[in-house]
Amino acid sequence: MYDIDLWDTSKATINQLKSAGRKVICYFSAGSYEDWRPDKTRFPASVQGNKLDDWAGEWWLDIRRLDILGPIMRDRLDLAKNKSCDGVEPDNIDVYTQVNGGGFRITYQDQLTYNTWLAQEAHARDLSIGLKNDLDQVRDLVSHFDWAVNEQCWEYNECNTLQPFITANKAVFNCEYKTCPSIVASIDQLILRSYHNVRCLHLSN
Repeated sequence: MYDIDLWDTSKATINQLKSAGRKVICYFSAGSYEDWRPDKTRFPASVQGNKLDDWAGEWWLDIRRLDILGPIMRDRLDLAKNKSCDGVEPDNIDVYTQVNGGGFRITYQDQLTYNTWLAQEAHARDLSIGLKNDLDQVRDLVSHFDWAVNEQCWEYNECNTLQPFITANKAVFNCEYKTCPSIVASIDQLILRSYHNVRCLHLSN
C-alpha cells in the first residue's frame, strides 16, 4: 500500500502503482486549513481557528460548518476518485481534542458527526477511508471506517486502543518515527505475537 499526497502525485504515477498491484491511498487534511493547497481560497476566515502547533501554514477548521466545508471536501473526494485512488486518509480529524476545540469549542459529538459524514461521502464514491489517529473515538467509528492509521501508538503506549479494528478484521497501520533498535525489536515482537493485522513502518525524518 502506498499512502500519497492527493495533489502532489500525478494520476499517471497512481496508475503505474496500481498496475504493479499496489493499493493507493490519497492523503488530504479534512480538519485543517493549509495555505498552500490549490483550493485554499475557498476557505473563508470564519472557519479558520487556532494555528496548529509545529505546523506552519495550518489552522484548525470549524468542522461544524458543513455548509462551507461540505462542498470543498466533496470536491477533494471527487478528485481522489478521478485520480483512481483506492481510498483516502483524511488527516486532523480530532479537532475536539485540541485546546478550546481548535478555537471553536468543537465537541466530541461535533467530531463524530463530521467524521461519520466523511466516511459516508467516501463510501458513496467507492473509496475506502481510514481513521487517522482520533483514538478516543475508535469504538464509535470502527463500523464507519475501513481501516485505521496511527502515529506513534507504540511510543505512547496506545496501540491497544485500536483493538476494535483488529477484532473487526480491519487493518491497522502504525507509523513510528523513532528507530532505536529496542523500539524496533519491541514492535516486531508485538506484530509476531498478537497484532497480526498491524503493519508498522519504521520511518525517520
